[in-house]
Formats: sequence, C-alpha cells, structure tokens
Amino acid sequence: MRGAWGRLGAGALVALALVFVLGPLVWVLDLALRDGAQLGSAIDPTRWGWQTFEALFARRDASGWPLFVRQLCNSLLVAGCTAVVATSVSATAAYALSRFRFVGRDRGLRLLLAVQMFPGVVALVPIYLILDGLGLIDRLAGLVLVYASTAIPFSVWMLKGFYDQVPVEIEEAARLDGANRWQVFRHVVLPLVRPGLAVTALYAFLGGWNEFILAATLLDDEARYTVPVALQQWIGAYGARWDLFAAGAVIVSLPVIALFYVLQRHLTAGLTAGAVKG
Repeated sequence: MRGAWGRLGAGALVALALVFVLGPLVWVLDLALRDGAQLGSAIDPTRWGWQTFEALFARRDASGWPLFVRQLCNSLLVAGCTAVVATSVSATAAYALSRFRFVGRDRGLRLLLAVQMFPGVVALVPIYLILDGLGLIDRLAGLVLVYASTAIPFSVWMLKGFYDQVPVEIEEAARLDGANRWQVFRHVVLPLVRPGLAVTALYAFLGGWNEFILAATLLDDEARYTVPVALQQWIGAYGARWDLFAAGAVIVSLPVIALFYVLQRHLTAGLTAGAVKG
C-alpha cells in the first residue's frame, strides 16, 4: 500500500507539473485560434479557426510582400548574423585568452566581466550617437553591430572555459606532427569545443531574436522592424489585439524550437561539459 500511495503521489505531481507547463501554451494557442479573443476569456475550442493568422499576414509592404513575413525575415537575418559575428570573434579571442600569457590579460578578462553587469540599454544614447555618425540608424546592419558587440563579452567568457578544458598536450602533439598554430586551432581545437560553439551561438541568436528596446529605438521604418517590435504594435494605449499578438508569438516561437531541435545533441554536451571529472 505504501508503494501504491507513493506512485499515486508521484503521478499527481507529474500531472500538476504538466498543467503548469502546458497550461500557458494551451492558453496562447486558444487566443491565437479565436478571432477577436481577449485576455481573461474562457478557452473555447468551438471557435477555433485560422482567421487570426490570415489577418496577421494580410498587411503588405510597399513591394507587395506580407509585412509580417518581412519582419520575420528581418529578425532571422539580424539574429543569425549576430550569432555568426559574435561566435567568430569570440572563438579567436577566447582562444588567445586561454592559451597565451600577455600584459593586461587578467585585467581584460575582468573588464569583460564588468561589462556584463550593465544592460545594453544603459549605453543607449552613446550607441545611438555612434550609429548616427556611421549612418546606420534604421539599418539592420547597425542592429547587428550593436547586438554582436553586447554578446561578445559573454561569449568570450563562455568559450574560454571550454578551451581551458582542452589539454595542451593535444596541441603540442599536433605541432610536433608539423601543423602550424592556425591548423591546430582550426582542425584540432575547434572540433573539440564544438558543443561550446553551439551553446555560444544559440545564446547570441536568442539575444538578437528577443531584444526589443534597442530595436524599437534604432528602427523607424515598419518594413525593417524585427518581430518583437512588430508584435508590440498590436498592443496600444487605446486597444489591444491579443489574438493577433498570440498568433504572432506562436509563429515567432517556431524558428527557436527548430533551432533547439537541430542543436540538441551539441547543446546537451555543451551544457553538461565539466559536470563529470575523470
């Protein structure tokens, strides 16, 4: 009897956890599938349909493309370029900080850590003035530059930890076989820290994908909006289209889910690296 009650209690806890996890998802899907639905209204599957999604894609830009599709492509471009730039720069910088000893190395690491204590919005005015001087206001390239620069300090610290776990003897053996420093880095070290590269790229991608304040400040043209700014347009001071907001949120979540699915093997290895020693 004691074992049966234990299994029953465990089942009840699992069911309660599922309610807490799946409940918000079902609620958002219900809002997205009910045209004109409002917050606080009861879930009603009998009213589910695709009218909200059709309305979301009904607006067109000057070239005739669905405006939301263009904004979604803007976010994919900005987040993807941010991940590529931040990971590429951080991969070489973190390797240098891990393997070489030079004047200012420790202070540089502490400075990178200190930079992470301040959100990007704190430097919003200087960022705006710099981009204005470069002619990058209302340009996706300017947004990529800002996002990548804010992602690099965290990425460097993360990748340095992965490089530190790679034995130096492996690199020395490759050097004895005739490989130069670049070949060792490219063909020996990088494959060993591939999980770290995947985790770093994912964090940089999510940072560019979800950021709102800088994008809302630096972008003026609706056709250049990223999806966080585009979704905010449906919530105004005098009215809110929560059904359209929920439909957009569902679509915006799909690329992230797909990215997690593709990188899940590397993410598992990267997030558990160093958990077991020996």
